[in-house]
Amino acid sequence: MYIGKAAQLSGTTVKSIRHYEEIGLLPAPQRRGAYRIYSEQSVELLTFIKCAQQLGFKLKEMQAILDQHRGQTLPWEVVSNAIARKKHAVMNQIEALQQVHAGLEEFETRFAMEGPELDLACVQSLGYNN
Repeated sequence: MYIGKAAQLSGTTVKSIRHYEEIGLLPAPQRRGAYRIYSEQSVELLTFIKCAQQLGFKLKEMQAILDQHRGQTLPWEVVSNAIARKKHAVMNQIEALQQVHAGLEEFETRFAMEGPELDLACVQSLGYNN
């Protein structure tokens, strides 16, 4: 199938497919004249890449995973370990965002108590001035 059909079936764009080829994430397809010809395996890989991106994986992370298993079936253990690492990183981000949210709540409460005239000196007491 041609690049447009591969893009449509995988939910990605022609531009993205060309980029993935350029960086080595997607193996170069066979050619028929000037046209790239994609296989079902290429579409499956493109779908995997698209899904992984939507779940927060960076292209470099996917390259590291896929480079170890070029042309072979990707072992579930490799994918499972990558998912576990990503989940841990996401939990760390959630904790950091919860701290920011708590700080904003406290910041808002302090300023609300000040009334219409804000005393900016109270910012130092919040500990966010460094």
